[in-house]
Amino acid sequence: MAKHLEFGKQGEWEAQEFLRAQGYQILQLNWRYKWWEIDIIAKEGDILAFVEVKSRSSTAYGEPFQFVDVKKQKNLIKAAGVFLKRINHQGDIRFDIVSIYSRNGKKDISLVKDAFWGSYS
Repeated sequence: MAKHLEFGKQGEWEAQEFLRAQGYQILQLNWRYKWWEIDIIAKEGDILAFVEVKSRSSTAYGEPFQFVDVKKQKNLIKAAGVFLKRINHQGDIRFDIVSIYSRNGKKDISLVKDAFWGSYS
């Protein structure tokens, strides 16, 4: 596996461990529909959270969470809409981002709750 892909997979593993420590219940990992993917689907209390994980080894061009651009947000919203219809979910949802900065063996992990919103219906 290419080094950047390994780095990303490691970040996703660290993100799910971080979320568990924050009280999230992990429901799905790398859920796919067509060409869309949701890194983590989890529950925090009664809220269903769709979580994008961004890992970076440099902040020269911005923090990891800043790389979730409008196109990515729209794709996550569309994928979430499909997932919600499949499970007939009627409750609250939100879109979160786990941001991981990793450099020289040191990690800085942060969570952005309610990072963005959009219509999925």
